[in-house]
Amino acid sequence: MRRFSINTLFLLAGAIALLAVTELSALHFLLPLENRVSDFFIRSHALRLQADPDIVIVDIDEKSLASMADEVGRWPWPRSVHGELVAALEKQQPRAIVFDLTFTEKDIDRPESDALFDETVAATRNTYFPMVRLEANGDGVGVPLKILAPLTGIAATGSAQPDARLAVSLPVVLAEKNWRVGTINYHEDEDGVGRRYDLYMPAYGWRVPSLPARVARDLGYAVPDRQQIILGWRGGALSHPHISYSDLYQDAGRKTPRRDQHELTGKIVIVGASAAGLHDIRNTPISGRHTAVEILATAIDNLKNRGYLQAAPAFAAPLLALVLVAGLLLAFLRHHRHTLAVGGVLLGVSALLLGAAYAAVAWQWLMPVLTPLLFAWAFYFAAALREYLRERKAREQTVQMFNRFLDPRVVDQLVGQGKTAQSLSGQTQTLSVLFSDIRNFTTYSEQHTAPEVVAMLNRYFSMQVEVIFRHGGTLDKFIGDAIMAFWGAPAADPDHAANAVAAALEMSERLQEFKRELGEAGASFDVGIGIHSGPAVVGFIGSERRQDYTAIGDTVNLASRIEGQTKGVARILVSAETKALCEDMFDFIDHGFYKVKGRNQEVHLFEPGGKTA
Repeated sequence: MRRFSINTLFLLAGAIALLAVTELSALHFLLPLENRVSDFFIRSHALRLQADPDIVIVDIDEKSLASMADEVGRWPWPRSVHGELVAALEKQQPRAIVFDLTFTEKDIDRPESDALFDETVAATRNTYFPMVRLEANGDGVGVPLKILAPLTGIAATGSAQPDARLAVSLPVVLAEKNWRVGTINYHEDEDGVGRRYDLYMPAYGWRVPSLPARVARDLGYAVPDRQQIILGWRGGALSHPHISYSDLYQDAGRKTPRRDQHELTGKIVIVGASAAGLHDIRNTPISGRHTAVEILATAIDNLKNRGYLQAAPAFAAPLLALVLVAGLLLAFLRHHRHTLAVGGVLLGVSALLLGAAYAAVAWQWLMPVLTPLLFAWAFYFAAALREYLRERKAREQTVQMFNRFLDPRVVDQLVGQGKTAQSLSGQTQTLSVLFSDIRNFTTYSEQHTAPEVVAMLNRYFSMQVEVIFRHGGTLDKFIGDAIMAFWGAPAADPDHAANAVAAALEMSERLQEFKRELGEAGASFDVGIGIHSGPAVVGFIGSERRQDYTAIGDTVNLASRIEGQTKGVARILVSAETKALCEDMFDFIDHGFYKVKGRNQEVHLFEPGGKTA
């Protein structure tokens, strides 16, 4: 049975391990939940960090839209406005001016405005613009990559297709020589949250750089050789320094500027919009309303300061799941009776791993531990349920077996101690064994019908077994018209001899009641009771189909022989060994020594009675 149970546990562990590896390697059904936990860790760390103060956002905010409406008109403003801003910024000599605004359509009504913007940009060498990768199904009518590449920084790899085209939105307002561009496509995960930023986008063997990667490379910052980075957020949704577009623009038009004319010197300036009406909002781990310009600033910040996160190796999560399941399997094999303790250890390990994953974010590492832990807990609960069902079945079997020969209260005590039939077998215990046999039973049987005999025996046995149980005895068996019982097993009983003698005395009293019930038929009805104390082997003995809890050994044999000596001597006789164990609790009449079958040495026998004052 135990071997079958172990095999089941191995099968269960194997099934959970296979599911874990499949989920973590291919299915990823639990990835959104894993991401939510990682988002919480990232957000908690980010709120304690400060964004790079040298990356400044010139913000087209609600204030700018309102205060500049009378001066330059409603949004979208003439491109000449942006040209004036670029000229004002360039005077402060920033490291770079990065627009998070697309210029994909020419202003037909104000071409001179576009021309002024292009002329201003041409006078700089550090102004950057976004381009947008369009849907791939439009690539067939897109721009040939071999023409686009030298204009935009797109690089060919060894597998580049020379005739490939790319559907892309470009800053056509500007002359091609001013196309210092990169993509700003923002990809959200399946749960609608964006956590990564492209460094380049692969297209037919070409590598299309992103705007952050283009800016970082031109400024001399190391750009990792990978397609994406996991953004390491710093601060909240508006973490980088912000200057209202209108404040900067209007101050540039004053004869005597009020602002510090070197506030942007040496800084990376990003021009973008946070005004709600412009709908440039994204969902990130930090906020569900994160402005796109802040995300762009974060990507550039990450590349400048190497603040992006590193994902744990792909094998780490499956390996962790296997280690956890294997550890639990070993724990259940060794400590299957201590399910709660195993659960407590797993709870501690879970807290430790989650704490390690949280701390790892501070070191810019993402460790996916939730999914392995979920599978570990799934195995724990499945194994615990299996153990519970196995224990309940064993308990039911124990109760069923012991109820036949023990007082139900004793059975409850044994089961409560976790005792099972197997654990109580094959033990040597010091017992007090009682044999009780009916006298003149043959005469009674001859004078009554078979149903009357059976009814009489059932009534008598029920009465006497009740006495045995009340004194904590174990009913061994009925042998025809005889009863065998013992004290001291399976429940430990230091007073086994005294309880056996007390039971014998009460059985004698109940016999008198029973004889009165029988009337005249009970006149010759009597019993003999013999008790002996000593070591015996107890356990479940029998065939594979049927076993009984019994005691065997010389102690049992001698108790039976003593019962045989009661005829004509006394209704109850006990051995000297039994008397020695309880002589302070009863009075004894010495009946001398008797020769019994199977023993060379005579047995000293005593008749017990109630203790006199």
